Amino acid sequence: MGITEFLAAVGTRMMEATGYAGVFLLMVAESMVLPVPSEAVMPFAGFLVAEGSMSAVGAVGFATLGSLVGSLLSYAIGRFGGRPFIAKYGKVLLLDASDLERTDGFFRRRGAVTIFVSRFIPVVRHLISIPAGMGRMSLLPFCLFTVVGAALWNSFLTWCGFALRANWDAVLRYARLVDVVVLVVLAGLVALFVFRHLRARRRLG
Repeated sequence: MGITEFLAAVGTRMMEATGYAGVFLLMVAESMVLPVPSEAVMPFAGFLVAEGSMSAVGAVGFATLGSLVGSLLSYAIGRFGGRPFIAKYGKVLLLDASDLERTDGFFRRRGAVTIFVSRFIPVVRHLISIPAGMGRMSLLPFCLFTVVGAALWNSFLTWCGFALRANWDAVLRYARLVDVVVLVVLAGLVALFVFRHLRARRRLG
């Protein structure tokens, strides 16, 4: 069994075991500062939709509800805890001051629509609710932009998983090539993570 097939099997089994509750909880984590990317969650939900174990409406609905709840928790952190919380617990959550500063600046420049756009941007997606809370953005537009953006993004990822599973035999024919791509991407992400945090540590030193 190749890497791609193994990852798909493990991811699908985990999602199947936890069902809609797992989708909801993982997306709550994804919408906070925890390192749980939606790109590693929703395609496997799409696999289960293709297999008939989940409905598309249920998968996207619970995922979007999780995105909203996680975003509201992050909003509360920003509104009631803000920078003191990040200064105290940021290292534990793999978050440094430069991440927060970049996100905060982006939020100030772009306004409320950033909440919508951020659902499609890695890293920013995890952080944007904190400066929204710190800026005391009105809850109604915050929730509206979050739900619409998250629903579109979650639907896209679920569709990707559905299409991938529906064409799984074709994917497996090119599994070795896909495995190489997966390895390169994973190695690149690890290298980027290490480089980024070593550079941040040198700045602090």
